[in-house]
Amino acid sequence: METPFHILLMGKPRSGKTTLLKKIISHLDNCGGFYTEEILKDNQRIGFKIKTLDGKEAILAHQDIKSKFHLGRYGINLKDLEEVAVKAVEEAKEKKKIIIIDEIGPMELASQRFKEAVIKTFSSGKRVVGVIHRKQTEFLNTLKRRKDIVLFEVSLDNQQEILKKIF
Repeated sequence: METPFHILLMGKPRSGKTTLLKKIISHLDNCGGFYTEEILKDNQRIGFKIKTLDGKEAILAHQDIKSKFHLGRYGINLKDLEEVAVKAVEEAKEKKKIIIIDEIGPMELASQRFKEAVIKTFSSGKRVVGVIHRKQTEFLNTLKRRKDIVLFEVSLDNQQEILKKIF
């Protein structure tokens, strides 16, 4: 059996990556995993939450979280990342045809368990559709260089064009 290609979205912050990912999800059957959303208070971003495709929610990072893992002003909640997001990816790898991962980025990469789940999922024979951070790290660059990756650079202007190419 030939391994399917994986689709990764990359772009600047607030370029519409997760919005586009949600549009892609709306066209898919038999998928599982997670995506992230901003937590807003008075129109200001104060954190990020994890939302699994089977309806669970958890806090990924928040400005009020005290943690040894930080990204900017946000403390990273490794417990929820691993117990909710990683678990959703692992379950999707076992039970679904397509695995959604949003985002493979600095917050998530604070978890070794997350990194291991990503590697196993990309090598599982299942298709991954996700968002990957622009940052240049060995881990991210290794994923981006895989031969089975189709990488799309997302902007606010090209989302419809990317959707057409994907489908």
